[in-house]
Amino acid sequence: MSEDIYSFGDDLYVNEIQNEQSEAEPIAVAQEPTAQEAFIYQGSKAKGVLFILRYPDYPYFSPEAEDAFNKMMDAVKLGPENVAVVNLANAHNPNDFKQIMQYFTPTKIILLGVEPISLKLPLIAHNSYMKGKIATVFNTFSFEEMFANQDKKKAFWQEFKTFIQS
Repeated sequence: MSEDIYSFGDDLYVNEIQNEQSEAEPIAVAQEPTAQEAFIYQGSKAKGVLFILRYPDYPYFSPEAEDAFNKMMDAVKLGPENVAVVNLANAHNPNDFKQIMQYFTPTKIILLGVEPISLKLPLIAHNSYMKGKIATVFNTFSFEEMFANQDKKKAFWQEFKTFIQS
């Protein structure tokens, strides 16, 4: 008896060949990655608050942005450990809104410098939000954009406090 393993794309078939008279039949098929394995993120999904960002040079935030994020979370009494943060620049993380919704099941989503169109969402102006059936999406600038422009930072903060406390 011998085993042959054939790999076709994401499918893995293991055929067991018993003897010349029997046909090879699949005995195992690898499953597509489940939604539970689909993302690398930090924090917790429990509160239903999800920050989506795209920082290609960092695992999550730049050092300055991480400091601002932590201060912001403390100011709204959430704490960074009570929200989920996913960096779509991580090659492991799908840039697919449906998969994001299935995995994180958020009720509040904050796009930090991520254009809604990149997730196939309708146009959402900066510092405004769109209510969906399950979640509300708040679109805003990246921290770096806000660091460079105090008006953007002030507009974000006013709208964000209202959004996160609703």
